[in-house]
Amino acid sequence: MMNLKPEVVAQLERVLSSLEQLLPTAVGPVDWSVCHAANWRRHSFSGYLEPVEAVPSTRLDDLLGIDEQKSVVEVNTRQFLKGYPANNVLLWGSRGTGKSSLVRALLNSYADQGLRVIQVDKEDLIHLPGIFSAIKGQPYKFILLCDDLSFEHGELTYKMLKSALDGSVYAAPKNVLIYVTSNRRYLIPEYPTDNLGSKLVNGEVHHGEAIEEKISLSDRFGLWVAFHVFTQDHYLRVAQQCVEKLCREQGVPSRWSEEARKAAVQWSHDKSKRCGRTALQFASHWVGRDLLKG
Repeated sequence: MMNLKPEVVAQLERVLSSLEQLLPTAVGPVDWSVCHAANWRRHSFSGYLEPVEAVPSTRLDDLLGIDEQKSVVEVNTRQFLKGYPANNVLLWGSRGTGKSSLVRALLNSYADQGLRVIQVDKEDLIHLPGIFSAIKGQPYKFILLCDDLSFEHGELTYKMLKSALDGSVYAAPKNVLIYVTSNRRYLIPEYPTDNLGSKLVNGEVHHGEAIEEKISLSDRFGLWVAFHVFTQDHYLRVAQQCVEKLCREQGVPSRWSEEARKAAVQWSHDKSKRCGRTALQFASHWVGRDLLKG
């Protein structure tokens, strides 16, 4: 054995302690036979897949007023599960209109057919090659979900996602599709000056370099699925459904009434937003308060 001075041993212990903090948590591979979803957890220079123990119980039938969007994305997902050609998907539009809920509902509907979901934050897109390596060859179909995505100019993760979608050296394996939700159609900010470079050629509008660069990422998604702000009637139908669902879960009669309808309208005015999220928030408030009264 080497005879080391006590001060050298102390220094080595400090170095090893520091290195241990930088290393990712020791976790085993995900058992996809029982785990239907996972998150990518960044740790220092690397990361790991962390199983999600419970997925919200949203079902496709719970999502009202987005029948066309549901149909398009569900059919694409079924093609994928069957091993047929399918597209990466950009779900874009107003916040709270069901974009993320639709992906969760698809998982709940098709997990028994081999569908799995991995959620990745924007900052972790640089780890896509590592994620792809971890799931390549698995006998499951993976949706890699990046939720509420938007970029600012010059972000490195923008190029990594672009490469993955473009089929370059970082291309996703055949058992992976990328689904992205965003409030922005082109994923990066738009400015009035972007159109200054546009010109008319043979009667057709040709975008300038600024617009072409913005379109270049979203254009790599085979499907663009738009989600719009709810009408008042649509919002009230969703609010009623949410109230009735919460009442069923609590084992009590429905609390929906004319008074509830008027309160739901006022709630949306106070929130300045008519969407599924607002409807659920109202329902939680209305049903919970009514039950508290006894």
